[in-house]
Amino acid sequence: MPHASLQVKFGVSYIAIIVAVLVLMNTYPLTASEDLVFRSKETTMKSNVSVMTTALTGLAELNQENVATAMTVAEEAGVSRILVTDDAGRILYDTRETDSALGRYAFYTEIVQALRGNDVFSVAYADGAFQSRCASPVIYRSQTIGAVYAYEFDTEQAALLQNLQSTLLRISVVVLFAVVLISLLLSQVLTRRFGILAGAIRQMREGDYGGRASVGGHDEIAEIAGEFNSLADRLQSTEEVRRRFVADASHELKTPLAGIRLLTDSILQTENMDGATVREFVGDIAQESERLTRITENLLRLTRLDSGAVEAAEPVAVSGVVERAVHMLRLVAQERGVELSSRIEREGVVLATADEAHQIVYNLTENGIKYNRPGGFVRVTLGGDDDTVVLTVEDDGIGIPAADLPRIFDRFYRVDKMRSRAYGGTGLGLSIVADTVRRRGGTVEAAARHGGGTVFTVRLPRAREGGAEA
Repeated sequence: MPHASLQVKFGVSYIAIIVAVLVLMNTYPLTASEDLVFRSKETTMKSNVSVMTTALTGLAELNQENVATAMTVAEEAGVSRILVTDDAGRILYDTRETDSALGRYAFYTEIVQALRGNDVFSVAYADGAFQSRCASPVIYRSQTIGAVYAYEFDTEQAALLQNLQSTLLRISVVVLFAVVLISLLLSQVLTRRFGILAGAIRQMREGDYGGRASVGGHDEIAEIAGEFNSLADRLQSTEEVRRRFVADASHELKTPLAGIRLLTDSILQTENMDGATVREFVGDIAQESERLTRITENLLRLTRLDSGAVEAAEPVAVSGVVERAVHMLRLVAQERGVELSSRIEREGVVLATADEAHQIVYNLTENGIKYNRPGGFVRVTLGGDDDTVVLTVEDDGIGIPAADLPRIFDRFYRVDKMRSRAYGGTGLGLSIVADTVRRRGGTVEAAARHGGGTVFTVRLPRAREGGAEA
């Protein structure tokens, strides 16, 4: 009987929670009240002892006569016992009428500490009373000549605390009895509705995404059921987002890793490479390693593309990015027999991040190289006007059919799937470029080049001096 078992679990859980609350209710107020009394005792006792030490401060030497005269203020202190000792700990004044300790030596810890120059206070709740102890040194010309000790045995406030404890205990018993009855009723209602929801979940677990939970009502359980009913519709899109994230990650990590591999292969395969070239290649490897680290740290940003989240931008000189990307891809172009060149017609500074600018130039240029032919070319041109920075990447490669041009920036879209897989493409490079450009207020277009091939044109707002957009 699973439902009966669930009902018992709910009932026991409710009771356990209420018991925990009642325990807290019976402990926290008492603890808080006790702490409040402790602080009040500390303030009062220290104040009383301070008044007494002040009355004795003007005396050069303490004896029974002058102490008794000065301690008239002790009559208003309202404490159980007051002791005054000299610097040797001998008691000169004692308010206890019976069994007075005058002339004896006091060995209380508080008095010993006070004679060492320390102010001491302690309080405890025991034996149905608050027992407070306070001691302070009596100072004359920077010398400790004695100590004042006060002790209070307070049963009145202790009785109030005990009454509070008894009242809370009686209330707790009544509440616990009512909760047991209510929890049994609630658990029966809840388990029935949860049973319906569990049945729908089992259907979904078996692959039937058409299962629905109809529990009725307008409470939280009905809201959960409504969310569950929409879960089946969202499962497919969730899976698609997961796959897209994995593909984006693979694409992003592949670029710097490929650059590092090519540079290391060049160093290993080239005999008698001069030191300057080796240092240059090692420097490029270090830069790519750093970019790989940044890409790894920023991969989660891909999941926020659709939400419009934009990282803090800074002025980026695009010409340097173009030169670096072309330099990194020159080996790739040579391997494929493609002529790669760049031309800076006008310097361009945009508001973005260095990684975003590199991503745009690198992806478009790499795309032109990969989908080209031996003897072809890829030209990267940077220009624009006073308001806009224009980046053009053109090639005379295999080109893109006119029917596919409107969709090439869609994620996972590949014009020629077989060829894209052969080149290691994932259908993400152009979509990443488009998303990045749009986030920075620009546009990207693709058009067929006259004579064959493709022309990609990126337009971004030019940054003014001071970092503002033109």
